[in-house]
Amino acid sequence: MSEAFPIVISVPPEEAGKRLDQLLVTQLDVSRARVQQLISEAKVLVNDSSPKASLKLRGGERITVLGSASRPPLRAIAEDIPLDIVYEDEDVAIINKPAGMMVHVGAGATEDQRNRGTLVNALLHHFAMLSAVGGETRPGIVHRLDKETSGLIIVAKNDDAHRNLAAQFAKREVKKTYIALVHGWPKKDRATISASISRDPVRRVRMTTRGSGGREAVSHYSVVRRFESGFGKFTLVEVKIDTGRTHQIRVHMASLGHPVVGDALYGAPREMRARHGRATDEGAAISLSRNFLHAAQIELTHPKTGQKIALTSPIPRELEAFLSTVGGDVANNAPSQVG
Repeated sequence: MSEAFPIVISVPPEEAGKRLDQLLVTQLDVSRARVQQLISEAKVLVNDSSPKASLKLRGGERITVLGSASRPPLRAIAEDIPLDIVYEDEDVAIINKPAGMMVHVGAGATEDQRNRGTLVNALLHHFAMLSAVGGETRPGIVHRLDKETSGLIIVAKNDDAHRNLAAQFAKREVKKTYIALVHGWPKKDRATISASISRDPVRRVRMTTRGSGGREAVSHYSVVRRFESGFGKFTLVEVKIDTGRTHQIRVHMASLGHPVVGDALYGAPREMRARHGRATDEGAAISLSRNFLHAAQIELTHPKTGQKIALTSPIPRELEAFLSTVGGDVANNAPSQVG
């Protein structure tokens, strides 16, 4: 929870009847123990009064979070977790991260089971040295991928490499290309989305393009293939990003009315049912347990040698399988293969 304080949350009417601590877990994206610690330290107010964690909300209250809970420093722990290392030398490693793996421990976590299973835990086991620029919970981490996004991520093995790579990201010299499957058919075959991104003031786990004072975000998408299937219309898109904001591609595509398949947080259905006459088994349903978003290509300059590194990662098998399920009738004006 690396926010500017105070954080003010307006309780929507539909949350009436929910416990205060339950609401704050979803709004702040931290553990329940962390929320209860905040409340016990009088760092949460409801309508300017100090509440109990069990307070039942009525809707319409104003919740103010005054600061972070005090806690001992968190240290990442090495774990023997398999890694798909696609490139490695003494300065840099590039990993093909699977969906479902967090890059590093969450801000609300404590020294318990939540500090397990992350990319950082695996990196600490596999590499003798990692950069320390990002702090004790983020060794080697120069940039991030969302938990349910797969694909290529760069790791710095020493501080000099980290600073050089961070400068490349700041200057937008690192080129990243993603493959996504979105719901519906975008009106244009290619377009640039330039819409600032900020945290949603009501649902704190979400980002939005509708807020004020957001950070600049630029994404460029191009249609690879359009699908007309018994489960609806879908479009496979290639997305290049100039900036790396939280949830950027997911937020930008959803802002066009075309959320990424599997991304229920931004409006994608959790389940897609076959439509009348358009599928072998009418009423059959399909779903995807992850987001259909994959970091497929990355280009950077080696921090020491100055040579160009360009790597590609094919989309994972589960995404290929989903594509084959919905890849029925392809629109005539679409390319015939994934590029």
